[in-house]
Amino acid sequence: MAAGFSLIMREGVPPEKVVGRKPPPPPVPLEMRENGLRILRNAEVRLRDGVRIFVDVYRPSGTSRGQNIPAILGWSPYGKHNTRDHLMWPEADVAPGSISPYTAFEAPDPAFWCERGFAVVYADPRGCWYSEGEQRHGGRGEAEDCFDLIEWLEQQSWCNGRVGMSGVSYLTAIQWQVAALRPRALAAINPWEGFSDWYREFALHGGIPETSFVPRGCANLQWSTTRTEDTPANVAAHPLHDAYWRSKEIPLEEIITPAWVVASWADQGLHLRGTLEGYRRIGSRQKWLKVHGRKKWHYYYRRDSLDRQAEFFTHFLKREGRPIPAWPRVRIEVRERANVGEMREETAWPIADTRFERLHLESGGNGNGLLRAAPVARESASRYDPTTAEGRAVFDHRFTEPTEITGGMVLHAWVEAIGADDMDLFVAIHKLDAEGRFVPFIFYAMSEDGPVALGWLRASHRALDSTRSRPDMPVHPHDHEQRLAAGEVVPVDIEIWPSSTRFDAGETLRLVVMGRDTVKPSVPNAPFALHENTRNRGTHVIHAGGRYDSYLQIPVIPRRSA
Repeated sequence: MAAGFSLIMREGVPPEKVVGRKPPPPPVPLEMRENGLRILRNAEVRLRDGVRIFVDVYRPSGTSRGQNIPAILGWSPYGKHNTRDHLMWPEADVAPGSISPYTAFEAPDPAFWCERGFAVVYADPRGCWYSEGEQRHGGRGEAEDCFDLIEWLEQQSWCNGRVGMSGVSYLTAIQWQVAALRPRALAAINPWEGFSDWYREFALHGGIPETSFVPRGCANLQWSTTRTEDTPANVAAHPLHDAYWRSKEIPLEEIITPAWVVASWADQGLHLRGTLEGYRRIGSRQKWLKVHGRKKWHYYYRRDSLDRQAEFFTHFLKREGRPIPAWPRVRIEVRERANVGEMREETAWPIADTRFERLHLESGGNGNGLLRAAPVARESASRYDPTTAEGRAVFDHRFTEPTEITGGMVLHAWVEAIGADDMDLFVAIHKLDAEGRFVPFIFYAMSEDGPVALGWLRASHRALDSTRSRPDMPVHPHDHEQRLAAGEVVPVDIEIWPSSTRFDAGETLRLVVMGRDTVKPSVPNAPFALHENTRNRGTHVIHAGGRYDSYLQIPVIPRRSA
């Protein structure tokens, strides 16, 4: 029982019954040496309440007595034993052999780090696999458990007293959580694409329930000898942002740990927003940001990325090497198309000299309209069936000069639902070349046919939090609903997740509004975000012009001198 809500739990599935992956060995301590590694499996760690969790420790086998080394921690519920030399999807471009067979999913590679004089530690958190206690995802309880493990590492005879954290997705989300508690030994973090807002980035995009990634991802969190949090059931029980979601909020401003933060423009609908907000909000004086547009797992394990990680951790965990403050504060990839772009240095995020411009909607009457630079006097409307794959409203803007758009966009639109008291709005931004052909971008971690950016909003969640909203990001409290009355036309402000794209003269920005997901997975069985439980029926109407001045606000970056 927690304040304001009752947590829904489920019985864990015994780890030995795991299907589709290798079962974990019994939690018996085992020491071994192989391939230059000194490995301790199933080391027992007691948390502050006496609960035992189990960890694997990898160290260089050649470490001499009295030679202390730092530790890099990967905290994940996916199983410390689930190691492999590749990822599950060939489309992710992490080829077999590019990482060692000791590498857990989305985690730092022990072979790489031990060769450079670091230890790598994998943990099975509370209630995961054979670790004791009941598993709860996120929130202060999990952060305190990770805090206790960091304290345990600090006290090990082989440790120099400094711990870093790295890893992708869940392995980043926990970094935000524990760093906010300021454990003494946590000397540096490397958040690499991980959400920081459980409600808005993971479970309910714009108040619309996510129905694919959440149940699929949580199916990997059921292996336990006790009970685990039933996240899909809790999401269904808490459609509004209430005490359950507040229990998972992260006080990012409390983080003072040095941080190298990495995000991908491609991770629309999962990690991008949270990673950028993490960087923007953390209180660390020593923080750096890199945003690329490539496949996230491939980019994490790329050799140039690994070398950069090594430079970062060598400085903060070993107190050796090049002074990291010499790094550019922000580096972003300005994209042309999939796998084509140019890295550029900036001094801040969001970019300081961003100029916000409005492109005003004008309906063409047949579902195809325009985005005009000046307000449109004539009222018009675009109508579509939100229940069909063909139903959509499309608005185009053809650039007359080269234009860079970097940052978050906002769709301010006057909308109406005919035959319904709510509407779920799905927004996509596309790029068309000078001949009107679709220009693809990387999407998630493995697709190469994605959009520029995405946005979502349930119209009944349209209320704004004026204290948190910014020009580049409207923030909705999601704590109450405002259903639509018949014939009511209301304004909505839809957050479109950040992106960075260069448009040449003659190329087109296309705005698409639909009543369903605008992007379907092109890779079978891939973990894409989908929303298959909408409130849509009847007809959607997008009003524009005159008293209904609907517009797309875009962040334009002034031309940089050569």
